[in-house]
Amino acid sequence: MTTLETKNAVIYGAGGSLGGAIAKALARAGAKVFLAGRNLRSVKEVTDEIVATGGRAEAVTVDATNGNEVDRLTEKIASTAGSLDLSMCVIDYQVVQNMPLVAMNVEDFVRPVTIAMRSHFPTATAAGKIMMKQRSGVILSLTATPGGIGYPLTAGFAPACAAIESFSRNLASELGPYGVRVVNIRSGGSPDSRFFKEARDRDPQAMAPVMRSMEDDTMLKRLPLMDDISNVAVFLASDLARSITGVTVDVTAGTTVGLNYRAPRVD
Repeated sequence: MTTLETKNAVIYGAGGSLGGAIAKALARAGAKVFLAGRNLRSVKEVTDEIVATGGRAEAVTVDATNGNEVDRLTEKIASTAGSLDLSMCVIDYQVVQNMPLVAMNVEDFVRPVTIAMRSHFPTATAAGKIMMKQRSGVILSLTATPGGIGYPLTAGFAPACAAIESFSRNLASELGPYGVRVVNIRSGGSPDSRFFKEARDRDPQAMAPVMRSMEDDTMLKRLPLMDDISNVAVFLASDLARSITGVTVDVTAGTTVGLNYRAPRVD
């Protein structure tokens, strides 16, 4: 069993469904998790769930795009908890998609890229400064299928994913000599996430063929669940993955290798 009992982790955007799932998985593996978000109520709800099941967690109000706030938080974690062993940013990018690029305005296209970089840069570099001194630590990020292949109607989300993956590789190359690992996780859409659940609740008839199409794009004919992503995050945070850095780990169920809609399902 993967154990993180000596690890301290901070998750930015932990009030979201996937961020919360990752925080819970890290806590189940033994880590103390600091759940950070601009909305204290949402991160507090997840924190209370973790504590109620015997985990160790604290909720903190932080804007991941505010470098000063991020610096203060990471320094506080390192000084009070003794170390900062894992940092991951999974905040919302305010994506507008499902429309052709030629029909978009530049503000909607650029927004996800801007938010992605303005959050990942301060959170990752703040953690990196501390981890360099420790000579250990892991910085994780999360992207999706459009980061690896051309995927129509994904608008500004696709270049945001590509930017995150490039930043992750470059940061890994600089922090590697200090014993710090930097890894990106590339996911497909998780059908049990809040985004997809709310979309199905709003219009189940319209969403049914959308979900079917996304599943058919994969090689496994299914989409990765939040637990699939969370389990990979736990593994990468652990010493079992101590030689993995500078790469993107694909958890898309096969879409990054190539869209596979032509291969029929096997019932």
